Amino acid sequence: MNDRVPPTAPVPLATLLRHPALGLRQVAGARETDTPVYFVHTSEMEDPVPYLLGGELLLSAGVHCPEAAGAGTYWDRYVARTVQAGAAALGFGIAPVHDTVPRALVEACDRHGLPLVEVDRQTTFTAVASAVWDAIAERRHVELRRVTEAQQSLATAAARPHPVPAVLRQLGQHLGAWTALFGPDGAELAAAGPRPPREARTALGALVARLRSGPSSAAGRTTGAAGEELQLAAYGLGGPAGPEDRRLALGVCAPRRDGSDGAIVGVAVVLLSLLTARRVVAAEAERTAALVRLMLGAEPARVAGLLSRSLEQAGAASEGPERVGAASEGPERVGAASEDPEGGGLWTVVRGRRRGRVRDDGPLATAAFAAGLGTPLVDLDGDALCALVPGEGRIRAQPGWTLGVGAPVPAAELARGDADAVRALRRAVAERVPLVRHGPARAGGVASLVDPDEAGAHGRALLAPLDGAPVLLETLRVWLSLHGGWDRTAVALEVHRNTVRQRIARVEALLEVDLGDADVRMELWFALKWT
Repeated sequence: MNDRVPPTAPVPLATLLRHPALGLRQVAGARETDTPVYFVHTSEMEDPVPYLLGGELLLSAGVHCPEAAGAGTYWDRYVARTVQAGAAALGFGIAPVHDTVPRALVEACDRHGLPLVEVDRQTTFTAVASAVWDAIAERRHVELRRVTEAQQSLATAAARPHPVPAVLRQLGQHLGAWTALFGPDGAELAAAGPRPPREARTALGALVARLRSGPSSAAGRTTGAAGEELQLAAYGLGGPAGPEDRRLALGVCAPRRDGSDGAIVGVAVVLLSLLTARRVVAAEAERTAALVRLMLGAEPARVAGLLSRSLEQAGAASEGPERVGAASEGPERVGAASEDPEGGGLWTVVRGRRRGRVRDDGPLATAAFAAGLGTPLVDLDGDALCALVPGEGRIRAQPGWTLGVGAPVPAAELARGDADAVRALRRAVAERVPLVRHGPARAGGVASLVDPDEAGAHGRALLAPLDGAPVLLETLRVWLSLHGGWDRTAVALEVHRNTVRQRIARVEALLEVDLGDADVRMELWFALKWT
């Protein structure tokens, strides 16, 4: 496939052939079940090359070649040009021109190895295209969910007492691969996962050695003990290689390579770079900020700036192999560290806003704040901060700050804990108090009498007119939480009070309710709590 193919998740041709509503049937060409289809294109041109990018399922009813003109070398030239254009397969429609797939076309596809699919006369080309787009969207959704889950587990592993082996182990589990950390001299410092044959490790070591000449990554292939193909990749940690070549490297040996693997490895590279860089105060503040953001779901690319600055402050030099081995417990201790449960325990998210005009954004201020909260995971960014506190420890007010504290949540639900902390902070700002906690619903309350699934369905149905209007939904939530106070809601949302009035009026119109009615407010608050 050429480089013009879009970076979308392709659909295997076999998936379309199994689609019960399409009734497609392969009649010629290569029979590989994983032939990737990136999109669908319909064309009745004699020469399709100028109109194809590569990777298409090309659909044609043979209008460009009537039955009488199909003799000789016409179909052979057509198929040869289609293959040259990089099409994944050819779909031939039975009707309105041809009653059957031309024999010459079948023979040409067999010669050139182009999969030829017969499209039944009852199946429209639009239906085929729609099925492809639906399948691509579903695969993309699965990939995004996989990347999100991997990012959360990797970031949680990086916050554990022995982070390097924990990250390697999590990465290996998500990729089904052997992962290893290599020192500047190519020595294996830590590893996790099924150990590959010596030949594969040697080939991976050669890729790591190539990183010393400057590239940030290198890839290759080799053959495993059972004759299977293994995918190899090496990634430099901590930025470009310097003149002293003190950069560590991540090596990955996997039996396969999926489209989302690159994004997962990218998260691991950022985390391992944060964990293995030289420990100076300023760089530590940058790295912990990046770690907090990763755990709360930020994309690796969005924290790359923090990583770059931390490396500059640390002199862009890695610690020696003996230090990394001590921090990660070395290869021989990877199994011992894996006895700890992954992602165990709860986390409390804290959001804050600075009060007054005093500004001290230096790393020492971050360290002082971390000591006050009892956690090193602090992201101090100007007048805003975010912190992750392990467990259910008591959070105390901090001088010069207004804080919102979320309820303790598992690592997989950090996004919910962060949203609760943001709402608590808005209430603290509106009520002009130093700290507000978002507490869980009281045990035995009215909410405990309702089935959660039924309550959620009712809430979504009641608030359906506000779908696609998150600003209105959040304004309603804050306004109700502040008992309909216009000024306090305006302060919490940082808008003018007239803007709040306009939004609430819009909510009333869309929901067709009277928000002056206490019963209506109660029902809407119940719906918001369950959605």
